[in-house]
Amino acid sequence: MSVLTQTEIDRLATLPVPPGRLLIDGAWIEGSAAPMPVITPITGQQMTTIAAATEAEVAQAVAAARRAFDDGRWRKQPPAQRKAVLLRLADLIEHHANELAVLGVRDNGTEIGMALKAEPLSAAQTFRWYAEALDKLYGEIAPTADTVLALVHREPVGVVAAIVPWNFPLMIGAWKLAPALATGNSVVLKPAETASLTLLRLGELALEAGLPPGVLNIVTGTGATTGAALALSMDVDVLVFTGSGATGRRLMEYSARSNLKRVFLELGGKSPNIIFADAPDLAAAARAAAGGIFRNSGQVCVAGSRLLVEASVHDEVLHHLATVTRAMKQGNPLDLTTQIGAVHSEAQLARDLGFLSDATAQGGSLVLGGKRTLLETGGYYLEPTIITGVAPGHRLFQEEVFGPVLAVTPFSTEAEALHLANATDFGLASGLWTSNLSRAHRMIRGIRAGVVHVNTYGGTDITVPMGGVRQSGNGHDKSLHAFDKYTDLKTAWIQL
Repeated sequence: MSVLTQTEIDRLATLPVPPGRLLIDGAWIEGSAAPMPVITPITGQQMTTIAAATEAEVAQAVAAARRAFDDGRWRKQPPAQRKAVLLRLADLIEHHANELAVLGVRDNGTEIGMALKAEPLSAAQTFRWYAEALDKLYGEIAPTADTVLALVHREPVGVVAAIVPWNFPLMIGAWKLAPALATGNSVVLKPAETASLTLLRLGELALEAGLPPGVLNIVTGTGATTGAALALSMDVDVLVFTGSGATGRRLMEYSARSNLKRVFLELGGKSPNIIFADAPDLAAAARAAAGGIFRNSGQVCVAGSRLLVEASVHDEVLHHLATVTRAMKQGNPLDLTTQIGAVHSEAQLARDLGFLSDATAQGGSLVLGGKRTLLETGGYYLEPTIITGVAPGHRLFQEEVFGPVLAVTPFSTEAEALHLANATDFGLASGLWTSNLSRAHRMIRGIRAGVVHVNTYGGTDITVPMGGVRQSGNGHDKSLHAFDKYTDLKTAWIQL
């Protein structure tokens, strides 16, 4: 990977993108159905097409994954050999990081400065981390009577189906692929139909790294056809998904209608970011709050979309927040100076605007933004938007927007802050700002969320788990805990 300059970005952005095909059993094949257009949110124009996998083609991919698993071409390789392949893949991702970052931005509109680190470089780190971890998973010897030897083995589950979203396809794809492959499983991957290009390129790199044919299969297409066929398959053992709650519910229903495959869901959130009057630095808290909701145009599952501010400092925090937000540059996400990129699609933009209309109709006050912008580009851009006076009963307080929209709600006491923080059905992430150590620990214990940031927002690492509670889903990506989704425990009870 060379230094990513604006000149290099501009060069990569002009490269033609070949039509996307399906990866099945190590071969790239044309889909039998009509291809789907790929629209870039930067200009609203078509840039290429991808295949739309049919039910029959999904079945072919699952069958290829099952054959690869059953004959042991991957799972029976010594851990050191699997490690070597995944390390080569990590190196290849890193080597092609600039290309992957620009391709991803053209596909989904994330600002390039964020995309390089969050997508290919993060994915390379994830594959490298799980490659190094895979030969450090030990079985157990149970404490039994002297006449018995009880061994607990960890074994790969078999065929894993992974369905990933459009906002960070490489990063989230790696969170699922790396531990699944590291433990010897075969995978059928379905990218989001509106952001498949970087994961298709990842498939090419995986074969180049030496991953055996059939161990990783990639089927693009719609959720209604391709995703449903994968979830209804009788030969998929585990399904992992990141996306909307509505889709997650359907996937669980499909599991019940088919083979009761285990389903692990990460379903987003409505994360509270709480600023107490005794925060160490109110201006810093406001800057972090702006970054926590407006980066990637708010299209981040852990986005701090609800800002809860102690009433005594509400106006001061709002002033800092508005000042920081006005200074953020919104524009072409392929410009290195851009801080807020595009909304992913025309449909997502329409949904965002619908939330704003409802918010003001329900009594919220518009402080900043609220309009579509940069219309001359033909792309999908929404001004960073701040709305105050948002009450718990308002739609904007309860539902995930997945756009650059911040709901601000005042509170008076710690107890009220905790109540408001937990007053939604979600429980993915959260943040709080205070100089009171005891308060921080009380809030950490009281907030019902998978992640609680203290005096920061958005900090994370591959070493810690990512997952939520309540309607934010189940199971965890990242860390050693992710291995639990992709391994079964087998007890060997041996009479001596």
